[in-house]
Amino acid sequence: MPTDALDARIVTLFTDNPRMSVLEASRRLSVARATVQARLDRMQETGVIAGWGPRIDAEALGYDVVAYCSLTIRQDTGHDAVVAALSRIPEIQEVHTVSGESDLLARVAARSNSDLQRVIDAIVSTNTVLRTSSVIVLNTHFQGRMLPLLHAAADTGSQPPAAVTKQ
Repeated sequence: MPTDALDARIVTLFTDNPRMSVLEASRRLSVARATVQARLDRMQETGVIAGWGPRIDAEALGYDVVAYCSLTIRQDTGHDAVVAALSRIPEIQEVHTVSGESDLLARVAARSNSDLQRVIDAIVSTNTVLRTSSVIVLNTHFQGRMLPLLHAAADTGSQPPAAVTKQ
């Protein structure tokens, strides 16, 4: 979906001030309230804005350890069955099908390293995963960075950059 600089400014403003009213946003942006509302509605309808809910911090809940686990699955079960089994483990926050030596990459939250072992054991006990390999996050410098991507899309009008041709 094409976005422009005003879309990026609107989303940035609501990201920085999520409880701001549309009227206040229109005042700060010096545009009509209806314009702000229409653009928010359009971006929500097209999926640019994925939601408005609260973001939960796993660390504040006592899950201080984050790990990425590469999972090699049983090929006879298929991805859907594996994902269904993994979705029943609450500490698994994300699962992605990936290329390379493993089949899936899971982001896991745990209370400690020994708790991480418990989660990995739970993953293997689903009988859908043959092997795991994990890396523990030591420090997170940033995550969920979407505003720079939105601004980049707005600057290019959501069109991919033109291919460079050699002459």
